[in-house]
Amino acid sequence: MTRHPSPAPPTSSPSSLQDRHADVLRELLDHLAPQDRQAVRLAADRLGAALRPHGGVRDSTVLVGYGGGKDSSYTVAFVRAVQLFAARRDGTLFTLRSATNRHAGMPRAVMENIDRTYRALGMYDDPSCELLLLDGGRIRPFRHDLPADPAVTARNRADILMTGHRTAAQARPTFCNACNLSMANSFGLAAAHGRGADLIVTGDSREEQRDYAVWINRLGRQVGHDPRARRRTGFPRVLGALDTVSRAYARTIHGEATPEDPGVHADVPADLSFFSIFEDTPYDSGSHWELLTEFLGFRFDDLAFSFTESDCANPALMAHLRGLTCEHVYGRSYDDGMDEYVSFALRLMRRKDFPQRLIDRMAERYAGTPARAAVRDAVERFAAEAYDLTPQHLVCLVHAPFTARGQRLSAFLRAEHPELAAAEPALRALLAAPADEPVTGPDLELAASLEEISGLTLPQARRLYADDRPGSGALVNRILEDDPHKELISTRHSADGPTVHELLSGR
Repeated sequence: MTRHPSPAPPTSSPSSLQDRHADVLRELLDHLAPQDRQAVRLAADRLGAALRPHGGVRDSTVLVGYGGGKDSSYTVAFVRAVQLFAARRDGTLFTLRSATNRHAGMPRAVMENIDRTYRALGMYDDPSCELLLLDGGRIRPFRHDLPADPAVTARNRADILMTGHRTAAQARPTFCNACNLSMANSFGLAAAHGRGADLIVTGDSREEQRDYAVWINRLGRQVGHDPRARRRTGFPRVLGALDTVSRAYARTIHGEATPEDPGVHADVPADLSFFSIFEDTPYDSGSHWELLTEFLGFRFDDLAFSFTESDCANPALMAHLRGLTCEHVYGRSYDDGMDEYVSFALRLMRRKDFPQRLIDRMAERYAGTPARAAVRDAVERFAAEAYDLTPQHLVCLVHAPFTARGQRLSAFLRAEHPELAAAEPALRALLAAPADEPVTGPDLELAASLEEISGLTLPQARRLYADDRPGSGALVNRILEDDPHKELISTRHSADGPTVHELLSGR
């Protein structure tokens, strides 16, 4: 495959490449604690044993999914140390394939963190490293300055709008369901790329891997039956189940399957399996702060570092939508909604063992009205740049006025667009028509107003309006069922209303 040419030093001879490997390994080991240096040795032994059935270390490819966050940055560095240590000790070098699945919620700062990590680890211009960038179904050699694929951005935007309206902007489904399925697809694509991968490195324990597999296979059986699933085992079977879920999810959310719905790529090597580093090394940032921030050059960007994520700005947008819900739907204040979300997200950070310095930094970012006003401005700019979503679109999203035959439409028009209240009967007639029915005459202006207000196309709004089938949201709810990133909070659904409990989800 063609590898990333920048920076472009002269082609290295074997001896100079070995010298560079030695330099990188020395620096890596110098930045690791003694117990982690020992973990590199133990992981090299286990990995060598795991690769023997695949033809041995020399002819094997080990895949790491690299999202660009703090934990995956450490994982890439650790596996690079294992690769170079095993090569020095045993004279055999496996291929390290690092794959980044890009989506519109990843700010440029994430790509720059990945770039700095690859440079620090000497992975550019190294024949033993394959650095991939996946945009939807497109695979290219990684470059941090490659423009995003417009088709992927458009799909991300449609997923957010269609899921957000169906769930009244519930954070996890709105932003994470389609993104997680896309991530699974990227694993399948990266594992099948070229001559294929033999192992996928993960930081999850064996128990966590088993629990994920059981949940995914159960979900796949619930939403549909794929006769090919019986012929698969192990991770290929999990990918097959995710493919079934992905296609069912696309039909549920978008109303029909389209060429832009790739599902999840499941045609991977039959013996593809996971290799966990969970038992070898903790990969939390607090244990490896100097390695991350000094050697790898990892920077906690104000937008990319949002609550429990350090590779995605969507959690900041999740908090913003909670503020808008309280401000525009519950008749309370934007700050009330932010209080609720920030309190929830900080508890989530503690449950995920974030270093106290990062928890304090996040709490400070959202402390007080002036700080939140600055965050609000930044998030609105991000929504516009990443997804072409305006403040007006987001207010419409939290009202979710079109679903269930427009159950909330009257309240939405009265609260946000009183100038259109008199046109409600005509708007309902427009929405009740078949999704693909053309618009003519005076309805053209009404359709344009609807798109300006919501960001939805008329066919999308019509699908939402028509979807009043019992259980139409069952798949969305089933995906959220076992998600640990949620909790019941105490809130009020009106300014002077009683305290009620509401399920809040997020990152």
